[in-house]
Amino acid sequence: MEPGFASESERVTERLRNEILDGTRAPGSKLVERDLAAEMGVSRVPVRDALRALGNEGLVTPRPRSWSVVREFTASDVADLNEVRTAFEGLTFRLAAQRRTREGLARLREVLDAELRAARAGDAVSARRAAADFHEVVTSLSANELLGELERTLRSRMRWLLGQHDDLEAMAAEHELLYEAIVDRDVERVERLVLAHLATGTSEAARRHPARESASAR
Repeated sequence: MEPGFASESERVTERLRNEILDGTRAPGSKLVERDLAAEMGVSRVPVRDALRALGNEGLVTPRPRSWSVVREFTASDVADLNEVRTAFEGLTFRLAAQRRTREGLARLREVLDAELRAARAGDAVSARRAAADFHEVVTSLSANELLGELERTLRSRMRWLLGQHDDLEAMAAEHELLYEAIVDRDVERVERLVLAHLATGTSEAARRHPARESASAR
């Protein structure tokens, strides 16, 4: 759907999603229908729809009586996401290298260049958004409709996971190496680079969300 024709509910959903993923609304923050409606100048209906949609995406946790909270991802949540990401991206990048098209590579280069510019400028929000776009375009290059459906289901949580990187230039550099391997249709190199890229992401997420030692541990 064209942005100009998005419904009010979709516009509210997109705004809240971006504010959560960009860190404007911190984990644990209250999202009260009445307050959000007043803040955004809309009725409570699109806010209610947005909170329901974001709950389905795994970004907010509903509470009784018309409010929710921004989800606080635990170390266990991060471990689950990384396990799924490892399986998903290993296949996605391999297929992308085998099936990429000239038009697809042009789109991938465009988002990569945007990420590189933002990373070098220290624009964390734009760099992380472009990094997530890079992964989404790679999924489209895989030319597998089922993978595309899975990516759309997981998109918000995977964008959150990618947002755990602090070294923006290093992440962009890894994406550039992956891009070059996809251009060359070098499946073996892609697989090797994906494993290294996943290891970097796992390390960054674990650093931000360390597992808590059991209270009974000695």
